[in-house]
Amino acid sequence: MLMRMVHEGMRAGDGDRETVAEQLKQALDQGRLDLSEYDERVQKAYAAKTYGDLEGLLADLPGTVPVEKAQVEPHRNAVAPEPENRRRPGRSAFPGMLGVFLVCVVVWAMSSLGSGEWHYFWPGWVLIPVVWALVAHFRDRGNRGH
Repeated sequence: MLMRMVHEGMRAGDGDRETVAEQLKQALDQGRLDLSEYDERVQKAYAAKTYGDLEGLLADLPGTVPVEKAQVEPHRNAVAPEPENRRRPGRSAFPGMLGVFLVCVVVWAMSSLGSGEWHYFWPGWVLIPVVWALVAHFRDRGNRGH
């Protein structure tokens, strides 16, 4: 009881007044309030100085129960499903990395041909993880059946 009295006396902020006004707008849209009652309550909401002033404006509307009075349990986070593109056992990263390497080689070749001279073969650096993926692919190949 004391906590509620302290809460009612606390100063309300602009965000609190906006939240109440939005809930009143929803009640108007749902036909729960007529236009004159909505106008009266919105004026009181924007004039409210404390939470106690705001509390009575929503008391008779369904779906606007304050959190501290709600009897519904808060949502518990469920375990998120595993993304489809996540690497699964037995799935090789080699084809994707090889594709990236080939795109880099095409970019290098086009830039070299466009300038009329062969540039430093920088896609060779991209080849390093491709080789690692190829080695892992063949190393894991024997373990897939187990």
